[in-house]
Amino acid sequence: MTKKDYLKKKIEHIDITGHNVVPLIDEMGKMAFQARNLHRAANIFDRMQQDKDAVIFLTLAGSLISAGLKKVILTMVEHHMIDAIVATGANIVDQDFFEGLGFFHYHGSPFVDDNELRELMIDRIYDTFIDEEDLRICDDTVSRICEILEKRPYSSREFILNMGKYLQDNEQYRQSRQESIVYQCYKKGVPIFCPAFSDSSAGFGLVHHQFYTSGPKVTIDSAADFLELTKIKIAHKESGIFMIGGGVPKNFVQDIVVASEILEQDAPMHKYAVQITVADERDGGLSGSTLKEASSWGKVETTYEQMVYAEATLAMPLIVGYAYHKQNWQGRKERRLNEMFAEAMV
Repeated sequence: MTKKDYLKKKIEHIDITGHNVVPLIDEMGKMAFQARNLHRAANIFDRMQQDKDAVIFLTLAGSLISAGLKKVILTMVEHHMIDAIVATGANIVDQDFFEGLGFFHYHGSPFVDDNELRELMIDRIYDTFIDEEDLRICDDTVSRICEILEKRPYSSREFILNMGKYLQDNEQYRQSRQESIVYQCYKKGVPIFCPAFSDSSAGFGLVHHQFYTSGPKVTIDSAADFLELTKIKIAHKESGIFMIGGGVPKNFVQDIVVASEILEQDAPMHKYAVQITVADERDGGLSGSTLKEASSWGKVETTYEQMVYAEATLAMPLIVGYAYHKQNWQGRKERRLNEMFAEAMV
């Protein structure tokens, strides 16, 4: 098989706006196990929409954009259902910014010869294929943005803001950028944080930039990420978190409550919390740690919290679709939290 034979069928992103799942999920609430948990999680996420004073954080871990969930996130951004995003670098750079540059993810299979894929420069995420040559263009684009920027430390939020501006300033991306989370969040002032930014395609671009640049360099300051996120929490007492997967994004956004206490600021625990995960809590791992456990650390209240043990491509469209079609997001204001911070743009 040739490379073209493998990269034929594009991943399509599910559109929740055309499927009213409210009756289905209400029926699931009469069931047991994860059906009932998902129903309660959907109601809590909808309750967040009703609380017009609450700032809502979305956290993203795992391969979500490549799997077809981009439009779900764009729908939340468009209708002010979330106010800030904390994500892995892979979701934001390798997957969303990558598609914003005009590239695609493709249907694949785990039952292939991975050595053959390597020879053809095709990367595999379970049953999804990516053209490695396209991905290297994404790496190079990050390096190019570094060359444009003033050589100094940046929070990941600030760097990603400039990635959005890069898409805005280059007309060759006029069509592909329209369904980019990076670009739409740039336009709507929604901050995106990637606390482990270098663990992604961005890392290769930054390594290239730093290796070939003498003198001052562009660097990513993860402490600045932590401080900026904490400032958002201090400025907004009521808050909720909608967590897809676990890992660093989950922990980072929960830790801002503790950071606020250390700074002697009045910032109560997150009032609402929903997590979708398939991880097990019994090994003490971060992705599987329960929200009740987070309460022992002073991070999350336990009145409106729910774990859903399900795979994200199944559960996320249902929970978000439920809240979208209930329409309680109407009346939520566009917070434009990026404007809390002074910027030095490209």
